[in-house]
Amino acid sequence: MGSALARVPDSLVGQIVTPGDRRYAQLRSTYTTTASPAAVLLPKTTAQVIDAIRYAREQRLPIAVRSGGHGLSGASSNNGGVVIDLSMLNRVQVLDQRAGLVRIEAGARWANVAKALAPYGLVISSGDYGGVGVGGLATGGGVGWLVRAHGLTIDRVRAVEVVLADGTLVRADAEHEPELFWLVRGAGAGAGVVVAFEIEAAEQRNVGVTQLVVEAHPDGRTVREWARYLAQAPRELSAAAVLFAEGRSALMSVTAVVAAESLRRVRPVVEPLLAIGKVLEHRSDLRPYPTLVPTAHLRPNVGQQRGTTTNGLFTELDEAGARAVTRAATGPGRAVVQLRSMGGAVNGVAADATAYAHRHQNTLVIASTFPPLGGAALDTAWRAVGGRADGEYVNFESQPGPAAFARIYPGETGARVRRLWKRYDPDGVFRSPLLAGQSSRSGQSNRSGQRSGQPARSGQRSGQPHRRRR
Repeated sequence: MGSALARVPDSLVGQIVTPGDRRYAQLRSTYTTTASPAAVLLPKTTAQVIDAIRYAREQRLPIAVRSGGHGLSGASSNNGGVVIDLSMLNRVQVLDQRAGLVRIEAGARWANVAKALAPYGLVISSGDYGGVGVGGLATGGGVGWLVRAHGLTIDRVRAVEVVLADGTLVRADAEHEPELFWLVRGAGAGAGVVVAFEIEAAEQRNVGVTQLVVEAHPDGRTVREWARYLAQAPRELSAAAVLFAEGRSALMSVTAVVAAESLRRVRPVVEPLLAIGKVLEHRSDLRPYPTLVPTAHLRPNVGQQRGTTTNGLFTELDEAGARAVTRAATGPGRAVVQLRSMGGAVNGVAADATAYAHRHQNTLVIASTFPPLGGAALDTAWRAVGGRADGEYVNFESQPGPAAFARIYPGETGARVRRLWKRYDPDGVFRSPLLAGQSSRSGQSNRSGQRSGQPARSGQRSGQPHRRRR
């Protein structure tokens, strides 16, 4: 496969990996898929990213861009194409400690970011898994452990450096290239290669962490009470819950994180969660923030977590909706269901301020099936839930397509995203898989957990929902 490729530019000699190279096995795949690209390019500088894009275009092969490779759709690799892997662009620099302004290159992992910022007493709310790459999460949204306190990761981005499909390097912020700046905050995968971000971090050293396991009532009341409290809780509180079947019943495992420096502040904020169901386990601690996205998460992605995932956003989970969510975990589909708190600072941003338009919903519900269960089981589990959803989040969809695009980028937001993708990438070099392929909400499911035949050209996505590991 590699012999058919043209000679690599002098600037990238030694930084191209082809089949037969001992590094290929660690670089070919993503977290959810096994792939076989013709070549993986490993640029170390922005100038080398420009050369990599030009070289890849000359090969007339599909192009995938990877920051961390943790995306659910597998779009950060491909079969027979070229992968531009940004993992060597991973520097983290504090530009202004007083203002909290940090420059982070797209190939850094969030565990390394948290570790680098800890001595300065700064944090960035950035997903829940330290192995996720900065680039994909910080262009798609970023639902982190401090999401209600500090907003989505994209809400703290103040400037970006983007290499467009024609090799032009552009710096975009609120005053310079504002349309590109709008686009990359929520729909960046189809715009170009974001090589660096300037992000306003928040002051925080420690956080309160409460973990509890409760029995989940089959009628949905536990889910409903969880969502009801989180929707109106103090902004310092963010939480995630995993709902799963345990024999004939269901359990809910909750992790609640409070942006507070003392347990005295944590306890009254999390206390209402102890009333949502019979508590089986309960523990509260004060921890340094980096323990939530630890460096232990840093490992190669070699297709180790195959699964199929979808999601929906909800303003309110009423009685019927909460019952449907519970049934998704306990019924015939037996999905693993996650709930994540939204609202708070997320909803303090105008709906048209970024390409992420979902600024009124309070709960994100995510459903996953894992082998031997596949797409048909997920469709069965999700049908009653998905019909009630009011929007979708791009980073938790493993089977993108036009129908998913309409849910992720509704109405005028979607029309604007399409126009700007066309403006900044007229040849479709980085064309998002959301614009091709089949969606899978009907009985004609393609939720196999495998990659579709559509060449994947977008960047890495956010973290894969994890199996319960207690």
